[in-house]
Amino acid sequence: MRGEMVVVDEIKKMYENMKPVILKRLKEFKDMYEKSDDSRVFAEMAFCLLTPQSKARICWSAVEKLVESNLLYAGNVEEIHRHLRGVRFSERKASYIVLAREKFFDGKEWHLKKLLNSFDDILKLRDWLVKNIKGYGYKEASHFLRNIGRGENLAILDRHILKNLVLLGVTPEIPKSLSKSRYLYIEEQMRNFSRRIDIPMDHLDLLLWYKEVGEIFK
Repeated sequence: MRGEMVVVDEIKKMYENMKPVILKRLKEFKDMYEKSDDSRVFAEMAFCLLTPQSKARICWSAVEKLVESNLLYAGNVEEIHRHLRGVRFSERKASYIVLAREKFFDGKEWHLKKLLNSFDDILKLRDWLVKNIKGYGYKEASHFLRNIGRGENLAILDRHILKNLVLLGVTPEIPKSLSKSRYLYIEEQMRNFSRRIDIPMDHLDLLLWYKEVGEIFK
């Protein structure tokens, strides 16, 4: 218990220093969504399809190259796969990108933001994404929603966050797998913890990510 209290105190002090940076980054996410067209938002969707078990910067670099070459919007699985160097399970993830694109782009018009804007309930939107976007679990859907400025009350339970939730006494151990019920249970525990220490959920996520990797990225 004492060790957990020490970690909580460290988190609070870190938050005091990092809060302006976190606020700026979260505003950038919201501004991107509000000011961008569907194709830019789809790039974020694709990025979150690539990130499982892969480094975020490598994944974003791959997305940027796909955008520059227009392959993100017109390439087939093989063409996209060739640009996913350093991304684990790249062929499978290339197929996920194509399948997601086919849901929202008919070759002429996009329908992604229209779909996203049709949901007032963020939890129902996340459920829709998990059920309809192959390659998205609750972590990936939450990550995407955070990156478009709609993840204020969601948890992105990757290994960095789970490790710190154990250190903070929020959950007793890192689960070997995350079923829907287990994910939602840990998310609610994190939500309660964020209220208790007065650090909003999306702020806490970026703060714990910073604690692990030393930067606030995506």
